[in-house]
Amino acid sequence: MNTDTMQLLSALLALFAVGGSLVLLVARLTSQRFAASRHFVEAFRPVALPLAFMVPAFAMFGSLWFSEAANYNPCKLCWYQRTCMYPLAVILLVALVRKNKVAARQEVTPYAVSLAAVGAVISLYHYLLEWNPTWESNVCAIDVPCTTIWFRRFGFVSLPLMALCGFVSVVILLCTTYTKKSEVKETAQHMEKL
Repeated sequence: MNTDTMQLLSALLALFAVGGSLVLLVARLTSQRFAASRHFVEAFRPVALPLAFMVPAFAMFGSLWFSEAANYNPCKLCWYQRTCMYPLAVILLVALVRKNKVAARQEVTPYAVSLAAVGAVISLYHYLLEWNPTWESNVCAIDVPCTTIWFRRFGFVSLPLMALCGFVSVVILLCTTYTKKSEVKETAQHMEKL
């Protein structure tokens, strides 16, 4: 796969992930008023965890591909974002392979959302720094500055924005389909009967 194709594919995946997550968020916010929204959120609940895992897994693969195959040297802020994204893939994978996925999700959601929120803040700062290079502080090195823009697809999608889309998608996927503890017990009992 060449670099242009990977850039386009990654940009489209990031925009699709955040767009779909925002649709889910709107459905969740309107679920009290509209039965269709409530049914959409309920129908989405079983696939939310696998999708939440796929986002950081693809982001991890993409970041490694861009640094190793395309030779884009990551700056310090990129590394900080990776520090949040890579463990997300592992944490969500562990929740995904556990037998009782509802209870596992209940346990990992606070950690996953916390990591994703921190990563989103770093990504947002990095993205804004790309557009405003005068904001550069002493965070990054001279040889790999944080203001380096490796590419901008569609005129605005860069690596930090793709990371931001991934973090926001994970937060929305996990928070909008979160199950209360009482519902976890009921669901676990129901699953044991099956």
